[in-house]
Amino acid sequence: MMTIRKANERGHADHGWLNTYHTFSFADYYDPQWMGFRDLRVINDDYVAPGMGFGKHPHRDMEIITYVLSGALEHKDSMGNGRIIKPGEFQYMAAGTGVQHSEFNPSKAEAVHLLQIWIQPDQPGAKPTYGEKTCANAAPGRLHLIASKSGRDDSIRINQDADLWLARFTNGQTVTHELKSKRHAWVHVAEGEVTLNSKTLKGGDAAAVNGESKLELAGKGPAQVLVFDLN
Repeated sequence: MMTIRKANERGHADHGWLNTYHTFSFADYYDPQWMGFRDLRVINDDYVAPGMGFGKHPHRDMEIITYVLSGALEHKDSMGNGRIIKPGEFQYMAAGTGVQHSEFNPSKAEAVHLLQIWIQPDQPGAKPTYGEKTCANAAPGRLHLIASKSGRDDSIRINQDADLWLARFTNGQTVTHELKSKRHAWVHVAEGEVTLNSKTLKGGDAAAVNGESKLELAGKGPAQVLVFDLN
């Protein structure tokens, strides 16, 4: 079974400096039907204005993944990490027992477009950790493993039995992902247009997949898709 979550059905807030769309309930947006999916808790589609950002703030017991689609994002945290995340790069923080961080758009002219993802950890109280993975030159027409519980295939090791994959498309390419028994998937179209098991999805659209054995994705021009394989 597949349930479509259309982009225009998401929560939305425009704070001037931040234009954000919430796939799941977040901040002032609340919908009891969309509190998350399995261990996936947050997908925020954020546009941050030049010279603006999120000031230093704390987190605990959450797996936080950021993916920059365009522009640049300057990250600093209480673990001593600090760098500028560019398009095609993933950043990971295990907040664990507690971490403080800030995210800032260093550009004076260009907004930064990013996806902020939260996954609930399998146990509270983990040691805060940081990781990165670049897919700026990832080949289209295939799935790239970004994060996993085991850290296999050079993926980021996270504190949950969840795999995050990235698929890129140019035009007409297809990829297939097999779902094992009792596994579930959330598919989020970051950019462009694709078909998922023959259903058309556009940028910002997503699909919850239960009881299926296979995901078949086909690009309709340039596109990027995140696939979450969840327990």
